[in-house]
Amino acid sequence: MSLDLSQVIMAAPAPAGEPNPIVTLLMFGGLFIFMYFLIIRPQRKRQKEHQELTKSLSKGDEVVMNSGMLGKISKLDDDYLVLVAGNNVELKFQRAAVHAVLPKGTIKEI
Repeated sequence: MSLDLSQVIMAAPAPAGEPNPIVTLLMFGGLFIFMYFLIIRPQRKRQKEHQELTKSLSKGDEVVMNSGMLGKISKLDDDYLVLVAGNNVELKFQRAAVHAVLPKGTIKEI
């Protein structure tokens, strides 16, 4: 039983055609939606919460800065705040550097 070359050629699988462009577009669309809900949306939510935090700052608030420094706000400006960090030590920071607002009296307890 010998195989003829024509039989081998006939038995070979047909070459795959080009992928459907609609399927490719749907895959890219699905990837974008996945990235939006997993990365972009939560980041925008955190950014909005931080902007609301910096807008709600007032004189006398006790805050934690991004650097870890604790202090009490003594003066506020549009973009800057003056923080009392110790006895007669005042430091000027950007409002965006505020990480969190602490409950009143937290600095005295520490």
